[in-house]
Amino acid sequence: MKIIIIGCGKVGASLAELLDEEGHEITLIDNKASAIRNITDTLDVLGVVGNGACHSIQITAGIETADLLIAVTNSDELNLLCCMMAKKASDCHTIARVRNPQYNSEISFIKEGMGLSMIINPEEETATDIARLIRLPSAIKIDVFAKGRVELLQLKLPKDSILHNMMIKDIQIKLRCNILVCAVERADEIFIPSGNFTLQANDKISIVATPKNAIEFFHKIGITTTPIKNVMLVGGGNISVYLAQKFIDMGVTVKIIEQNIERCEQLSETLPKALVIHANASEYNVLLEEGILEVDAFASLTNMDEENILLSLYAQKKTHAKVFTKISRLLYDEITNEMEIGTIIKPKLITADRIAQHVRVMQNPKGNNVETLYKIVGNKVEALEFRIRDNSKLIGIPLSDLPIKENILVSCVNRKNHIIIPDGQVSLQSGDSVIIVTTNTRLNDLNDILI
Repeated sequence: MKIIIIGCGKVGASLAELLDEEGHEITLIDNKASAIRNITDTLDVLGVVGNGACHSIQITAGIETADLLIAVTNSDELNLLCCMMAKKASDCHTIARVRNPQYNSEISFIKEGMGLSMIINPEEETATDIARLIRLPSAIKIDVFAKGRVELLQLKLPKDSILHNMMIKDIQIKLRCNILVCAVERADEIFIPSGNFTLQANDKISIVATPKNAIEFFHKIGITTTPIKNVMLVGGGNISVYLAQKFIDMGVTVKIIEQNIERCEQLSETLPKALVIHANASEYNVLLEEGILEVDAFASLTNMDEENILLSLYAQKKTHAKVFTKISRLLYDEITNEMEIGTIIKPKLITADRIAQHVRVMQNPKGNNVETLYKIVGNKVEALEFRIRDNSKLIGIPLSDLPIKENILVSCVNRKNHIIIPDGQVSLQSGDSVIIVTTNTRLNDLNDILI
């Protein structure tokens, strides 16, 4: 596909890298020549310096023959204007980043009225991810398939894990859990494991299961899941607003600590059921005085990565709460991966991933039958949901008899909303949804899994 990206910030740069790896033809537009130069020097993409909302600039970037325009500047209104101009100039699809909570209740109206293919709200997407992870305290990441009926969860095995030295094929026998281990990250190696693969402590494993079976599995491996009753959020930005509202709707008590008095007043009006505290959370004893020892979950969501890291380190030391740390600078990866700061949340990458997923799904009219796509294990593994069509070569043949390529695992089958964790005797049927986990990227059709 020929794709134009307007905005070369962290999201635009991450998105360009992801889509370039997918083999798309990418052109970036930004009014800063230095931003364009930084990306074109490292990626095989084109760059245009100028205002992305200008018709002439879009023409220079090739909008008349583009398949998709993505606007991810720092201005919601500019993003929408860019998309509107693109729709006037061509028949391309358009995606806009819109962050202002005031637009949130009107997203459907805006999307339909402007003919947008997608509107992405980074803060709301981030809040959704955090709210999902709260349910299972030891999960690092949770993605959903089949409209929430299937989950792909990642967790790290502790040193004393019951799974240490256990072969994957023995998990269902010994624990009687209907789950499937579909990927294992061990140090710098990634495995798509067979049943004979032996797990070790400190492995990061990805499992496929229904929500109910996932909770049962966590319980049987010694990880208790208790209901979240109260949470503490540090930082009163939009992520906190969306997240607090989700918790309030779940009946959870929410406390927000924010040091800007004007923002505190806004938060009190927006979230009347939340307790808003005007204080600097990094000052001595503030967190203790505000009850950090009693909370079930803690999230450091300020605009400063360094402060978030320090607050989370403190929370990890003082409490048994589920801890979340927002990180914006991707350069911190090597450092933060070794720190005990709970679950790391990266809004910029979440946004880029969601858009990249949508782009892959958009190719359906061109023969692609990907319905859902997630990149996991540091973007080194893909989990894809395919729909079985009538002409598929895989119908009616037991999985054990199919000539499936290496490093590809058929992880789950959704058959008329009945979830099947498959063994070698399962045969696929027309209309099934199938989840494939693989290190072989760029699968566009289910038939691509065959040798």
